[in-house]
Amino acid sequence: MLIIGLAAGLAAPSIARSMDAVKVRAQIASFAALLRHAREQAITSGRQHSVVIDSQAAQIRLIAGDDEVKRKRAFPAGWAFEGTATQNLTVRFEPQGSSSGAEFRIVAAATVYQVTVDSMTGRVRAARQ
Repeated sequence: MLIIGLAAGLAAPSIARSMDAVKVRAQIASFAALLRHAREQAITSGRQHSVVIDSQAAQIRLIAGDDEVKRKRAFPAGWAFEGTATQNLTVRFEPQGSSSGAEFRIVAAATVYQVTVDSMTGRVRAARQ
């Protein structure tokens, strides 16, 4: 029983770290999926769509046209965004499939991810750094 207790005590922190890593990966994948969805919506609706990251409000918004908020959600606590997007962490998708382009560096739970949106094709890529 002592050996089983010791093994469980040693394994528990490792399992907890693994679960946190899985949650962060899922959240990054969800953010990348939102960017892809915005591109698809721009193409199918024939209207520009934008994804805006508001660090002050800790929100990510999907905006159709100039001001119609289609979707809004909070990003997880502890996330920090850095970006090269042209206007304050905003990426715009055009009806022909192109985008304004962006590179987002996301620090989440001591892990850094790079999410890139190609300006010519609008393709979204997410990778751990």
